[in-house]
Amino acid sequence: MDITLTLNSPQDIVRGIASRAKQRRLEANLTQLGLAARAQVSLGTLKQFERTGKSSIEFLIAIAFALGAEQEFESLFPPRPRKSIEDVISKPLRVRGRRK
Repeated sequence: MDITLTLNSPQDIVRGIASRAKQRRLEANLTQLGLAARAQVSLGTLKQFERTGKSSIEFLIAIAFALGAEQEFESLFPPRPRKSIEDVISKPLRVRGRRK
């Protein structure tokens, strides 16, 4: 039985997203200028994103829509499944966090 454990830092995840977005752009045979125009973002911001991974969430979603990958955001923060009927009965869903 093989167990694979991958620990990524936030920076590793950001760079991975940028790399996969660039790969999708190339697979779609789009230039950086073409993708920037399609996503209605600046070319400089797209270049920086592909190089460093840094972007706003709005920028990232615009790029995802332009590349046909918007559905992948649907699984970003799925609700955690309840483990038992007692969890459903005894623990109402929280609508705000505790102060600390």
